[in-house]
Amino acid sequence: MRFLYTSAIRIYEIGVKTAALFGNQKAKLWVEGRRTLPETQTDDSNWIWFHAASLGEFEQGRPVIEALKTQYPQFKILLSFFSPSGYEIRKNYPLADEVVYLPSDTPKNASLWLKRHHFVAAFFIKYEFWFNYMKALKDNDIPLFYISLILKPNQYFFQWYGGWFRKQLQNVTHFFVQDEPTEKLLHSIGIDNTTVCGDTRFDRVAAIALQAKPFPEIESFINGRKCIIAGSSWQPDEKLLVNCIHRLPDDYCFIMAPHDISEAHISQIKELLGSDYQLYTELDDKKTSKVLVLNTIGILSQLYQYARFVYIGGGFGVNIHNIQEPVTFGCPVIFGPKYKSFKEAVDLVSFGGAFSISSQAELDAVFGRLLTDESSYHKASIVCKDYVEAQIGATSGIMRGFSQLFFEEKA
Repeated sequence: MRFLYTSAIRIYEIGVKTAALFGNQKAKLWVEGRRTLPETQTDDSNWIWFHAASLGEFEQGRPVIEALKTQYPQFKILLSFFSPSGYEIRKNYPLADEVVYLPSDTPKNASLWLKRHHFVAAFFIKYEFWFNYMKALKDNDIPLFYISLILKPNQYFFQWYGGWFRKQLQNVTHFFVQDEPTEKLLHSIGIDNTTVCGDTRFDRVAAIALQAKPFPEIESFINGRKCIIAGSSWQPDEKLLVNCIHRLPDDYCFIMAPHDISEAHISQIKELLGSDYQLYTELDDKKTSKVLVLNTIGILSQLYQYARFVYIGGGFGVNIHNIQEPVTFGCPVIFGPKYKSFKEAVDLVSFGGAFSISSQAELDAVFGRLLTDESSYHKASIVCKDYVEAQIGATSGIMRGFSQLFFEEKA
């Protein structure tokens, strides 16, 4: 079975290289990044390896990296990414002593990888299962920890054909999982080395909220009005939102932060809005407009401090984007029907802090309620604040568990 798994990895690699040859930019970055990996390095330092699929998983691992650097500064950190969308943005992350792409998961690459440094531990974030790397870590007596892991019953570990995959989980030293259902699933297949700690991403977004800086130009645009923000919107979201925007009361303004900020997509948004908008890069504080289009990246997570409530995009595509950032500021959130992969979204819909819509009529109804019914709005906002408060602390739990397990093993 390992041969078949490794063969599938090699076929995937060939597919990506082929896509790169035909001009796929993301595939090209994936290939070039791995081609230029530094040569094997050796020093006398003890290294801990963190691996993230992409940017979202990095943000979950980041609080643990920061806590580890504070508590155990003697360790160096190697941070690896699978996806260019994570590596290209965080390749200069200052708390990592080295940031690289992870080579394809073959036995040879795994063996060479562990010769890069003297690794003393590894952390895989959320659901990065690379079975040849996992085996190599086990074979070299390097403890492997999973953080913020969340699993579902339909995953291959829990199917009739999942025997080999279940066996690979025995290579893991400890699983720090997000919730009790995940722990129960692992227990059902004989994996008992688990601790429920929650999602470390809440620790990260709570820190962002506490450190949020003022944005004078945004405050000037808002100018005392109530503000609604659409974060990471896609075209299907925007087509629905524009109808709500045109009917907003005069004491409201709207910030639209599209996921795609290419010139072509910004032009489409302009056409939808028609008039009464400004672009962030051309913001004129002497002009009053109803809509601000955020045609830049890097500040959205802190702008939620100005929002009354928020629409999060992606729910009419593959899946919604991150809702934790606005919820941390006590913002009720609205999103499309594709949200059930995210525990916090499912929880908040059931508790009344988030609202899923599937049509223009449903969006209009939720907008209207949050705009005009103060009781409904405040109830949803309190639900969001209380939910986040209850989730904070996963990082502390992981650090306690790691310290106990790691140093006991080394004793």
